[in-house]
Amino acid sequence: MKDVLAAIPSPTSAAWQLGPLALRAYALCIILGIVVACWITERRMRRRGAPPYLVLDVAIWAVPAGIVGARVYSLITSPQEYFGKGISPLEPLEIWHGGLGIWGAVAGGVGGAWIACRMKGVPLTFVMDAAAPALPVAQAIGRWGNWFNNELYGRATSLPWGVRIHEMDPQNPGHALVMDGKPVVLGTFQPTFLYESLWNVGVAVLVWLLDRRYRFGRGRAFALYVMAYTVGRFWVEYLRVDTANHFLGLRLNDWIALLVFACALVYFLRIRGPQDRLEVAEGGEIQVIRGDAPAQAAAPEAAESEAGEPEAGTGEPVPAEATAEAKQEADAKEEAKQEAEVKTEKEKKADEGDGPPGEESSEARSSSAADR
Repeated sequence: MKDVLAAIPSPTSAAWQLGPLALRAYALCIILGIVVACWITERRMRRRGAPPYLVLDVAIWAVPAGIVGARVYSLITSPQEYFGKGISPLEPLEIWHGGLGIWGAVAGGVGGAWIACRMKGVPLTFVMDAAAPALPVAQAIGRWGNWFNNELYGRATSLPWGVRIHEMDPQNPGHALVMDGKPVVLGTFQPTFLYESLWNVGVAVLVWLLDRRYRFGRGRAFALYVMAYTVGRFWVEYLRVDTANHFLGLRLNDWIALLVFACALVYFLRIRGPQDRLEVAEGGEIQVIRGDAPAQAAAPEAAESEAGEPEAGTGEPVPAEATAEAKQEADAKEEAKQEAEVKTEKEKKADEGDGPPGEESSEARSSSAADR
């Protein structure tokens, strides 16, 4: 093992006993990431008209489905880690040991979100776009669980930002193996968990800035997040040296990253549409407003347009009934205006009489004399 002048230390413990409850760092990082992602998504959805705490209605389905999907993906792509001689039959269920695949998490989370959106009457793409910058933030936080577990590191290095990795004790999960009173150090390696964490923060900022500028709709912000993440995941995956299945010289996750990137790119280029907004009716029903205009704003031209013409900002036709009512109201206003003008003209003539201004008529003078 090469001597290095500096390195990032790794914890020797990834679990702490609190009475009968075992607190595991990996699980805490995942939970913290979920909470932060929900907070960001909630703020973004409220700015787009969503009712308060809609994110909780979605998360209650998306989070469990995402965790199940993440575990299933890991079981399928790395079965040797969970099944075989000497491995506990409960190992596939012990997610706090690690082994949550991001691709399964995204697929499962989207599936759970779809169920929630169907129940609430909200477009799935509305939620996906709102969550687009929040998901990489959750991933950035969750990656620090790998640091606690002393896992997912890269090749050996003498760089000052290399991470010192301990050998974990299989007989005492969550703790480093101790020999002669000292934790066993495997060496100093590329901190791929840190690379991916920082990359994910950059992805979140990128998606937020571009979405703020271009106001992506119909899932395009989510597609942008997927593309940006897969680019980083490809080169980070290439640096890792942990056990993984390979195909044609590349790790399986690299091939998945390429495939997912291609699908997201096609979706981003082919799909177009305005950014959806939501409006909550008096009865609590959620209505979808197409376009960027505020829910209550209607273009003045819409009220005077012909039946079937598109309403400004929505791309949808104005109902014929609304157009007829608008015309009737406009005709009534015009008729009232004309009557007022005629009345004003009559009053003006009556005041002026038949003679020139300032000269009284003979009838008026006679009447005045009689009064006297």
